[in-house]
Amino acid sequence: MWIGWIEFDILLGDVHSLKEKRSIIRPIIADLSRRTEAAAAEVGAQDLHRRTMIGVSIVATHAGHVGEVLDQAERMLAEQHPEITLLSSRRGLHSSGDD
Repeated sequence: MWIGWIEFDILLGDVHSLKEKRSIIRPIIADLSRRTEAAAAEVGAQDLHRRTMIGVSIVATHAGHVGEVLDQAERMLAEQHPEITLLSSRRGLHSSGDD
């Protein structure tokens, strides 16, 4: 079993409230979950208006599939959501055999 995750540091555009921030982030998280069939959530910077951290994780039988899904999530955020700026991403990949 392989477990992979990716965390995105995101800068939002002209956002002035947490409510406005949520109205931008919720559809992005739903889109990530729907298109990648992976778990996605806001995982950091919840109290900042113009920044957020979004995490995506997946469990699969093959490491290659995990990498493909994480790559797809990163491409999707970078190319299909002009309302955000992807500042950075970091990822991890672990096997259930890792000690």
